[in-house]
Amino acid sequence: MLPYHLCLLLMAHATQSLALTFDANGDALPAYSPARPPAVPLAVRTPYLSAWSSTGEKGTLNSGNPIFWTGDALGWTGIVTVDGILQSLPKLPNYLAASPQTVAYDSSYSNFTFSAGPVDITASFFSPVLPKDLCRTSIPLSYLTTTVQSTDGMPHSIQFYSDINSAWMAGGANGFMNWEIFRNGASINSTDNGTGNCTGNVTVLDLRTRVTYALLETSDRPDWGRVAYSTQPMGAQHFSFQSGSALDLRYNYVNSHGLAKTHVDSDYHGTYTDEAIFAYVHDFGLVSSAEVRYTVGLIQDPFIRYLTQGGVAQLEPWWKSCYNDMFSMIRLHWDDFMVTQELASQADSQLASDVDAFYEVRAPVPSPSIPVQTPDASSTWCATALPTETLAPYLHDSSDGYGFLDPDNFTGLGVPDASESDSYYAIVALSARQVMGSFVYAIPPPTSSCNVSSPGRGEPLMFMKEISSDGNVNTLDVLFPAAPFFLYANPEILKYALETIFQLQEGGFYPNGFTMHDVGASFPNATGHLGGEDEAMPVEESGNLILMSYAYYKFSGNSDWLRTHYPTLSQSASYLLEFSKVPAAQLSTDDFAGTMINQTNLGIKGIIALQAMSLMSRLSPTPSPEDGDGAAAPVTVTDATVRAYYRDWESYGIAPTRDHALLAYQWRSSWGLLYNIYFDKLLNLGIVAKPVYTMQSRWYARVSQLYGVPLDSRHHYTKSDWQLWAAATCAASTRRMFVTSIAYWLNNTVTGFPLTDLYETIGDGGYPRVPDAVTFKARPVVGGHFALLALLRTGQTASSEAGDTTGSLFTLNGTNALNNTEQGGYGSPGHGSLLVDRSDEIRGEGT
Repeated sequence: MLPYHLCLLLMAHATQSLALTFDANGDALPAYSPARPPAVPLAVRTPYLSAWSSTGEKGTLNSGNPIFWTGDALGWTGIVTVDGILQSLPKLPNYLAASPQTVAYDSSYSNFTFSAGPVDITASFFSPVLPKDLCRTSIPLSYLTTTVQSTDGMPHSIQFYSDINSAWMAGGANGFMNWEIFRNGASINSTDNGTGNCTGNVTVLDLRTRVTYALLETSDRPDWGRVAYSTQPMGAQHFSFQSGSALDLRYNYVNSHGLAKTHVDSDYHGTYTDEAIFAYVHDFGLVSSAEVRYTVGLIQDPFIRYLTQGGVAQLEPWWKSCYNDMFSMIRLHWDDFMVTQELASQADSQLASDVDAFYEVRAPVPSPSIPVQTPDASSTWCATALPTETLAPYLHDSSDGYGFLDPDNFTGLGVPDASESDSYYAIVALSARQVMGSFVYAIPPPTSSCNVSSPGRGEPLMFMKEISSDGNVNTLDVLFPAAPFFLYANPEILKYALETIFQLQEGGFYPNGFTMHDVGASFPNATGHLGGEDEAMPVEESGNLILMSYAYYKFSGNSDWLRTHYPTLSQSASYLLEFSKVPAAQLSTDDFAGTMINQTNLGIKGIIALQAMSLMSRLSPTPSPEDGDGAAAPVTVTDATVRAYYRDWESYGIAPTRDHALLAYQWRSSWGLLYNIYFDKLLNLGIVAKPVYTMQSRWYARVSQLYGVPLDSRHHYTKSDWQLWAAATCAASTRRMFVTSIAYWLNNTVTGFPLTDLYETIGDGGYPRVPDAVTFKARPVVGGHFALLALLRTGQTASSEAGDTTGSLFTLNGTNALNNTEQGGYGSPGHGSLLVDRSDEIRGEGT
């Protein structure tokens, strides 16, 4: 198979670049804005529609293979021909690949610009992030717009070529495929050379495997469903399409700038034999500017297998509640382009505005909307390495791992002269599509409490894939780190996911006395664990369920939903009452690090969850014995119990030097990121004493490395999601250290796959270098990067201090003002201070 890349070709002479770093074509690497991602998202909409362009090993869009999130190549080729006829393959004498200029991204767009002699070329990949728009979010399609603009004031001969192969499907590698072409929903048999007047027609390639294995995947790719690749003539003088051998079609195109008028052959087979492709060509003739748009998608129907009281049901995708069929969805998605553009622009502007609001600054963050403006590299610190003269008097010695620290006071300044707000925007904008591309919405079964009675009504269920780790469905300890994104963007999404946990547990499908780990061992099968054989994380998941449920209520104000599931939450609390204070040997969410006895961070999670449970108990009256079938009354969690547990936790989990929390109880040489106290601050629970926040903030600055703070004292690796949870609990200088160090890692890491959350804080910022280390890619836990913006939804900003309780370590002298409320509703539109009812303020005496 030919290398899959966007190959922009023209007749021109090479020009000498002054840059010192070049891609595989010999061109200078582009300027990146707002940062250089390890991989740039191209089409990222679902766990199966996930296409990226790696920047690893100096890769660019037109010098390397676009990849699936696993790193395997995808077949999606583009050629723009300017003023020339190509003579032969593979050598193209007198022709050069276009030179990359810029790569800019925001939360929905990735825009690439190229210089091609007398024209500029832009390839704009658009996967809209609209968390509050259920119908548009449920569409498993992504846009690509390619434009050519003359730079010399003269018209030029312009042709666009694009093809895809069958590698998008699991069976595409070596199995036979069915290729069929549709126009306006009707099958057509041959390429009939449309004209520019056919602007109302949408041509759709429909690619399917001959043998379908419904609701199964191989190597993380679907064994069922359809690939849909669509376009319109877009005003081209000549528009053609054809399927056939990759070598034949590409050879014919570069010789004739068109495709032969042949039937679409459904007998071509997989990519590992005689590679079959399907190609579109738009020939515009002599023009000063031209634009072509495509949409690409993977469409599965049904999408999820789900265990219900009526048996195992095959759930339909949510888009079917909004659109009549696949072809009407494709057509309406095509026609909706400009409206969706506007909505995505508004959403990203709001994201940038919210970042500024958190930091209480006014400077706007540029958004790479079309047309892309070439960024000024001199003002974009992310585009190049920081000059050494800006580092004095800070240390930067990558050989020993220490970077950017003031040796006199260890304030952990992170990257000097970098804007924290710009750095944070670069992180969250890159993370947004990755989170949204990890889950799907499904129409609930008729027996579900979220039943849909008619198209467009009701609520979906959300199913998230634990991408690149276990492949589980709706893993609670993956939803938990991702929760800040949902709480910030749309708390209802969190409810749609948690509802599946409650339905399976309340349906009698889980035998254990603690909270289940996930709703299915392998996506897309959410068939539960009837034998209770899921990965056991009892304290972790019981605490996660309580905290996320309470957080959803606080951000939505939906107390009815909380009351409905109170008995199940009470069961989780019963387990925590017995085991959270001294959790013994258990796994935490960081299961790659193994089981550990009495983890300090795990213990405080359970205690914070118990505090949340004590507040929830005031919303749900305790049932009397006659209320139902002899069921046990929900457990009662008192403030006094929680305070007693907390005092013991401090005595077990704080170092004798009282300057940091231990990794595990009484392990005096250990330390770790105490990220679980974030929910104490987020929900204003007030259980963690302010001196603990201050202590940890100072400690992180002392143990930081080049790319941030290690996860714990055993290794140099860290997790970016937990770092930003910890950052949200720290003083401004330490928070800045975390944020700018992660942004600095983005620009310098050698990882070349979709954003990882687990990497080395020293050296080249690569994947963990320990035996049996895991390699995480494209995981939804990067939703944790929105930890600061979730705080904004509660009225907290960069100047807000954590831990408004009084007292000192161990003694907690004085009044413990918890300042809690039983009124939800953080998640109102916009940002800034939100009204909080403090009429039911809790005050308890400390000891």
